[in-house]
Amino acid sequence: MFSKIRLSVLQSMLSFALSTIVIAEPADELVLVAGATGGTGQHIVMQLKEQGYKVRALVRNSESALEKLGTDVELIEADVRNPESLKPAFDGATLVISAIGTGEKEGPNSPEFVDYGGNNNLVDAAVSAKTRQFVLISSMGVTHEDHVLNRIFGNVLIWKMKSENYLRDSGIPHTVVRPGGLHDKPGGEQQIVLEKEDAVKVVGISRTDVASVCVAALAYPEAQNKTFSVFTIKQPPNTDWQAKFAALD
Repeated sequence: MFSKIRLSVLQSMLSFALSTIVIAEPADELVLVAGATGGTGQHIVMQLKEQGYKVRALVRNSESALEKLGTDVELIEADVRNPESLKPAFDGATLVISAIGTGEKEGPNSPEFVDYGGNNNLVDAAVSAKTRQFVLISSMGVTHEDHVLNRIFGNVLIWKMKSENYLRDSGIPHTVVRPGGLHDKPGGEQQIVLEKEDAVKVVGISRTDVASVCVAALAYPEAQNKTFSVFTIKQPPNTDWQAKFAALD
């Protein structure tokens, strides 16, 4: 009987501890979005605005970004490959979402210098700025070095995996999102699945839904220090994010 009582007390204490983790109101948060003008980044910016967050978009060209993101988003020019250029972007930022990536196989815009080096520079800047959480969009399949994408796109998954490890080793509270089969179809129509296993599957997920996962991760302590694959299945949508993130323990 006493063991049951002790277990009940411990469960209550754990529940209370989770409930008292400070998650600020969106209006009090400034979210820095790297890769804001990309396909997924644009959806992230839009959803953050809809939920009341203050948004700062890290871009390489303000004129081009203005056309894509509109006038009600703060724009700041920087190059993720240049650490010094990132410092002003982090001034006052409390949260970070990185949606950067490259389609180039070789040269200064290859995965080594963008997906790896660029994300590492963002992590270093986030640590220095004492940001509260870093959400990284990686990719399903990163643990499979023989994946065909590595042969086609300059070891892109290997470099993404290295950037994941760099983030985890940094000590900053983080969430690593690994989408599989990105596409541009409408989101919010199927059930989003979060899965710890990095299995190579024939699956897909809309960029809109990936953005929803990233934005939700900022609002729930259960999402912190988690790494997971994400895809959709043909079932009704379920947006009980707290339960989804908690199930990853």
